[in-house]
Amino acid sequence: MAEKGDNAKQKTKKPSFFKGLKTEYKKITWPDKTSTAKQTTAVVVVATVLSLLIALLDFLIQYGVDWLTTI
Repeated sequence: MAEKGDNAKQKTKKPSFFKGLKTEYKKITWPDKTSTAKQTTAVVVVATVLSLLIALLDFLIQYGVDWLTTI
């Protein structure tokens, strides 16, 4: 009669790391050129708008602080 521990000792063969890597790499869907260009443009535009907004807020806050110190 086999004990319960015998089943735990039997190991299943694990797939190699590189086979798993190759399998996962095949699942990747790369964006096409137009999609990449659109996303890049959107990132640049949003970054520019936010930087201008932060610069404007910085100027207004500095102007307000300078005005308060002259009172």
